[in-house]
Amino acid sequence: MKQLIIILSILLQAAVVFGQKEKKYIHKGNELYKQGKYAEAEASYRTSVEKAKASVAGNFNLGDALYKQKKYDNAAQKFTDIAASASNKNVKAQAYHNLGNALLEAKKLEESIEAYKKSLLNNPKDDQTRYNLAYAQEKLKQQQQQNKDNKNKDKNKKDQNKDQKNKDQNKDQQEKDKEKKDQQNKDQKDKDKQDQDKKDQQGQQPQPNQLSKEDAERMLEALKNEEKNTQDKLKNKKAKGVKGRIVKDW
Repeated sequence: MKQLIIILSILLQAAVVFGQKEKKYIHKGNELYKQGKYAEAEASYRTSVEKAKASVAGNFNLGDALYKQKKYDNAAQKFTDIAASASNKNVKAQAYHNLGNALLEAKKLEESIEAYKKSLLNNPKDDQTRYNLAYAQEKLKQQQQQNKDNKNKDKNKKDQNKDQKNKDQNKDQQEKDKEKKDQQNKDQKDKDKQDQDKKDQQGQQPQPNQLSKEDAERMLEALKNEEKNTQDKLKNKKAKGVKGRIVKDW
C-alpha cells in the first residue's frame, strides 16, 4: 500500500492552529501505524480529518489504516473519494493504486483491474501498479477458467445424474415388466393345471351318453354270443329239412 506520510503541497490552506492540530494527529497516527497498531492509528487519522476534512494526508492514511484492518470496503470507499476529489495526478495515481489493492483483496477482480488502469493513466511509470495490474488480470483469468471448469463439472454431473435416473427408470420398468411376465406365466400355469385337472376328472368319471371301456366290451361280447346263437339255429333248421304236402298225379 502507498501511504502519504507528509502533508502534500496541494493541501488547502487552513488556519494555522487547525493545521498544527491536524499535523499532530497525523504524526501520531503515523507512529501507531508503524507499530502495527492500526485501530489506534485509524482513530488518530479520523481525529485529524475532523480538524481538516479536506486533508489529503489524513484521509489517505485513514484509508491505509482501514485496509490494514481488512476493512476493504471502507478503505475502497475512502480511496474512491480521494481519487475523485484530487486534482494532482500523483495523488490520483496513488489513490487508484490503493483502491485497486482494496478491491483485489475483496475479490472484486474486474473492478481492481479498472482501478489499476486508471492509476497508470495518471502515472504510466509506476512499475508496482503495472505488476499489480498483471497479477489481477492473471487472477481474473484463473477465476474465469475455474468458473468454466465448475460449470462443465456441474453440467457433467447433471448429465450423469440424468443418465443414472434414466438407467434407474429403465431398471424399474424392466423389473415391472418381468414381474408382469412372471405373473402372466404363473396365471397361465395355473390355468393349464386347472384345465388338466378338469380333463383328468372327466377321464375318470364317464359322462352321459358315453360308454366305459368295460361296458363296451360286455356289449360286444353279448353281440357275438347272440350272433353265434342265430347261426346255430340256422344250422339246425337245414339239418332237419322242411315237411310239405305231397301231391299225386292221378
